[in-house]
Amino acid sequence: MFQPPERIQREFDQIAPFSSDGWTHNNHYHPFLLKHLPPRIESALDVGCGVGTFSRLLAARADRVLGLDLSPEMIRIAQERSTAFPNIEYQVADVLQSDFAPASFDCIASIATLHHMALDVVLPLLANALKPGGTLLILDLYQAESRGDLLFGALGIPVAFVYGKLNHHEPDSEAARQAWEEHGSGDNYTRISDVRRVARDLLPGAQIRKHVLWRYSLVWRKP
Repeated sequence: MFQPPERIQREFDQIAPFSSDGWTHNNHYHPFLLKHLPPRIESALDVGCGVGTFSRLLAARADRVLGLDLSPEMIRIAQERSTAFPNIEYQVADVLQSDFAPASFDCIASIATLHHMALDVVLPLLANALKPGGTLLILDLYQAESRGDLLFGALGIPVAFVYGKLNHHEPDSEAARQAWEEHGSGDNYTRISDVRRVARDLLPGAQIRKHVLWRYSLVWRKP
């Protein structure tokens, strides 16, 4: 069951003031994602851009970046933090309601967003908007479905602690914890087996990898 856009927007408006450009479980994998892109591209789309952390990284190698998010507060903060990046445009928008022309982007990225949507609905839309030879980059959370998943996930606890200390990651405030707990109470994550099944049908050749900090990545280059 997916949450209605109105609830997602409200929850992310509450989370936005606590969203950091510093080290987080998601931001940790930004270098991994970027290494799959060429040094220079023309256009990029960031779906669920949040406060624009990854959009700004894309802007360092793309002529144009479009960042979309349901949350007006996320977009407001993203714009405030991106004044030095005139090649980024931010929009409050639902990607499922967006009408992209075919073959519009060299790169489409989405970080911790697609679990709010049905993959078999959103992936064809993104694939159609990608240029031939373009790259789709997805990082998201997954639902454990085996004892191996649970053991692998347990490794994330000490790893997250060490990386947090090394990167001077501050503990969440009480207000931040409450905002994240409210959001997390309605989240449903996808099983890796389901990601692989959908990708096999819609994105043949996609590289899917499970990561220790409770994330999976999907990298696909459009033929």
